Amino acid sequence: MRKPMLFAAAFAAAAFAASGANAQKDSITLSMALEPPHLDPVLSPAAAIKEILYTNVYEGLTRLDRRSMVQPGLATEWTLSPDGLTYTFKLRRGVKFHDGTELTSAAVAQSLARTTSAESSNPKKTMLTDNGMTVETPDPATVVIKLKQPVGLVPYLVGMGEAVVVAPGAIADARAKPVGTGPFKFVRWNKGDRLEIEKNPDHWNAANIKLNKATFRFIPDPAATVAALLAGDVDASPNTGAGDALDRLRADPKLKVVVGNTEGETILAMNNKKAPLDDVRVRRAISHAIDRKSIIVGAAGGTATAIGSHFSPNHPAYVDLTGVYPYDPAKAKALLAEAGKTNLTLSLRLPPPAYAQRGGELIAAMLEQVGIKAQIEQLQFPQWLEQVFRNKQFDLTIISHTEPLDINIYADPNYYFQYGKPEFKSLIDITVSAGTDDIRNKAFGDAQRMLAADAVNGYLFMLPKTGVWNAKIEGLWENSPVQANDLTEVRWTN
Repeated sequence: MRKPMLFAAAFAAAAFAASGANAQKDSITLSMALEPPHLDPVLSPAAAIKEILYTNVYEGLTRLDRRSMVQPGLATEWTLSPDGLTYTFKLRRGVKFHDGTELTSAAVAQSLARTTSAESSNPKKTMLTDNGMTVETPDPATVVIKLKQPVGLVPYLVGMGEAVVVAPGAIADARAKPVGTGPFKFVRWNKGDRLEIEKNPDHWNAANIKLNKATFRFIPDPAATVAALLAGDVDASPNTGAGDALDRLRADPKLKVVVGNTEGETILAMNNKKAPLDDVRVRRAISHAIDRKSIIVGAAGGTATAIGSHFSPNHPAYVDLTGVYPYDPAKAKALLAEAGKTNLTLSLRLPPPAYAQRGGELIAAMLEQVGIKAQIEQLQFPQWLEQVFRNKQFDLTIISHTEPLDINIYADPNYYFQYGKPEFKSLIDITVSAGTDDIRNKAFGDAQRMLAADAVNGYLFMLPKTGVWNAKIEGLWENSPVQANDLTEVRWTN
């Protein structure tokens, strides 16, 4: 009798172990290099906010998918009037916020008002505000957006990470406790360590969401991220910044390394209104002093694509302007001498990402060769947002702008690098109101050429996306066309 009993016990133990193993595979832990400064995507340009919350906790009228294509979101359908001035969105029925309140057109209108307010960080809000956007709510399930001039990008704009819909009763505390309609609910944020979300069982698409829990751990050191991946302490790092350690990660059969792309124009940003950088000859000199090839190898692991203006090579309107400022230290010295600006000292204020830190060291050495001393200052990201982005207290900085199609930021004279040339804004206005892709793309091309000619910034490369995750995970995005770690399709395989 003992053998059958032992067999039964062993079988039960194996079944229990198997069920326990399966239960563990409904959660995921992801590492992120940057921690959000807060959790309100309307009030900060920090990509880390949207990388956690967009499509997970918050949803908009539409959503942008892994190809940056517009898909239904809280609106199931929309129509455009024949004159191109009125969009009518029909809301999904029966949707509730995580606090139990119902989604209504009034809640959407309130969030859209925040998105286009003076306090909003939305880089594309002027496309709506400059064209006289008004929002009407004829009934609880209908949102009507009216314009004074056509804006063909409206379905795209209302799907951005800054245009998500926040529960009306939670707006005041959105910086600390986000309440949306998404497939995951906010659980807790242990600052300096991690943020946790859990499945929303009442979501309209809950049946297709395979994860019950997700944890975002904040690990700023790339070496520590690599160690955590190899040890299995984290399941995925959507953008590792691992650099030289990629070969070690590829050698581990438990892990999968995926090199994709982002919409991140990585730039040496210059304060265009601050002397001596208000002189185009100085900016052109700096552009000639930069060896992009060496920077791509040293700061991006050799996998990035060089750029010569602020525009993604993935877009059909892209113009290759990388040859406008070839690496030419002699030319740089001549331009500085012509401007009477030799032996300069400039601040180079760097945020934490590895590409900025490594790139900053390389660029400082290159500038020194042409007579410019770059004084490197290390900033935490909240400091960078406050001192550089908001208060414009800098000469030079390095940052990657990961919002898609964001060349329009140069039309704003108050944006942190302070360009705002009227002729440039006229070109952006054409891209907004153009009736055809040919007209729009020509204006985009002319805008790229103008930025290059004026050497507004030093244009370096498109930030690559080097994702590393457990080989049994499926559904994470290989590319980042928008700022998101969309978990709606993520699952574990056996």
